Amino acid sequence: MNSFDLFKALKKSGYIKNKKEEFWWPKSGTFEVIIGAILTQQTKWGNVEKSLINLKRNNLLNEKSIAKLDVNELALLIKPSGFYNQKSKNLKKLCQNIVENFENFENFSLHVNKDWLMDQKGIGQESCDSILCYACFREVMVVDNYTNRLVKKFGYEFENYNELQEWLVDGIQSNHAKIDKLYNKKMPFQTIYARFHGKIVEFCKDNKIKKDIKIDKLKYFL
Repeated sequence: MNSFDLFKALKKSGYIKNKKEEFWWPKSGTFEVIIGAILTQQTKWGNVEKSLINLKRNNLLNEKSIAKLDVNELALLIKPSGFYNQKSKNLKKLCQNIVENFENFENFSLHVNKDWLMDQKGIGQESCDSILCYACFREVMVVDNYTNRLVKKFGYEFENYNELQEWLVDGIQSNHAKIDKLYNKKMPFQTIYARFHGKIVEFCKDNKIKKDIKIDKLKYFL
């Protein structure tokens, strides 16, 4: 099995087929992705949504407003996401740096690179790649714990994030024409990677019991 086989099995299983968002992540291509990538660390997405609602009610879903906001006030607004004191400091500093280095989100999304993001406090590889993939629409495959657990179920183990990411990318790139055929249209890599990650997450959420992912449904399509 390679990553294309996994992608095809997930697609045949129907995951994210009916999602309105082409790139799966809510509000892809907007500043909200950056907020979500920070707040979703060590918590459930449902908690992040509560924090996003609080920020929206206060007209704070933009980098300039958060950069100016008192960090204690920000902490209260994002409290549902947990670890709110640290996350508020990291998010505020990130917004300040975006404004200082790029002026606004639009310039940020066009010109930011991985090195810059990885230099920001509170951003690791997964958060970095999530921002590049879903906020900036770059050709980046996101790797998370769901991905790692799922491929382990099939007997694949990797030493680190980069090795697993490379395995996922290789299978997709070497089978690009087959993916186009699956969709009956040209599929850019940025869309494929976004949807691949989304399919993995949705499958794992639907088929896990205490971190024990059941893969019988996928095996049927392999």
